[in-house]
Amino acid sequence: MMRRSACASKKTGQPNSTNPISCSPSDLFRTASSKASSKEMERIDNLFYSFANRSSGMIDPEGIESLCSDMEVDHTDVRILMLAWKMKAEKQGYFNLEEWRRGLKALRVDTVSKLRKALPELEKEVRRPSNFVDFYSYSFCYCLTEEKQKSIDIESICQLLDLVLGSQFRAQVDYFIEYLKIQSDYKVINLDQWMGFFRFCNEISFPDLSNYDPDLAWPLVLDNFVEWMQAKQS
Repeated sequence: MMRRSACASKKTGQPNSTNPISCSPSDLFRTASSKASSKEMERIDNLFYSFANRSSGMIDPEGIESLCSDMEVDHTDVRILMLAWKMKAEKQGYFNLEEWRRGLKALRVDTVSKLRKALPELEKEVRRPSNFVDFYSYSFCYCLTEEKQKSIDIESICQLLDLVLGSQFRAQVDYFIEYLKIQSDYKVINLDQWMGFFRFCNEISFPDLSNYDPDLAWPLVLDNFVEWMQAKQS
């Protein structure tokens, strides 16, 4: 037996029909909205497959470079890392379909051109204090490329610090990078030390360091950094 359309109209000549099925404006809006959403998702998926590697079914580093090239954005631009954050991408240099859908739907974009135009707004969103702590933490975790890896080598940390914090805390980042490159106590940095430096940038008067208290719970690497800075200043 065929089902009646949800939007069936009253037949003429049946004025006394007891339960006419009609379509309210909200039903029409929902149907149109659902169709539009479905079309948008189709475009988002098609865009994904235009950059995805056929064998892996993911956008890999080569695909990301192609995307950046089409957007006319350098692949080392911090906004590409912000895009990964928006997608909640788990593996560095790779986007799967679910992550891609999540990010582009949230940004309300379905073409390369719209994605490029959305980057300034995305950057504003990330720079909000309520979001930036999460982004800063994510940046570290995104760079853990091996299973059970918990720390990142000094060279990579220096590049990441420059990319993520350089524009906000130029002096602190430059001096800390200089210190990390000349010291020999640390070969890697862990998440606690990474987050500690962000707290340091936000709370400590720089470059005079007048309110730094080594008796508080700072990572040891920061105590050593402060000692190095003080020796340098004297």
